[in-house]
Amino acid sequence: MDLVELTEEIVKSLVVDKEAVSVKEFDSEDDKTMLIQVIVSEDDMGRIIGKGGKVANAIRTLVQASSAIKDNKYIKIDIDKF
Repeated sequence: MDLVELTEEIVKSLVVDKEAVSVKEFDSEDDKTMLIQVIVSEDDMGRIIGKGGKVANAIRTLVQASSAIKDNKYIKIDIDKF
């Protein structure tokens, strides 16, 4: 499972509207960084961010740990709503 799929699985397990989840990878300025954009519905933003950003930080930690095992890239996850 690649990092985008892992992020999508984690996010979809947390939200109510699973169909509204969009996870995409974007190119970054260097080869050591990966940018993953997560878009969820406005109603699910609170579930993804969590109180004080704890859920979002946990998602970042899980994906970063998986990256350390595979290709050792720094992961940036941008969470937004539509």
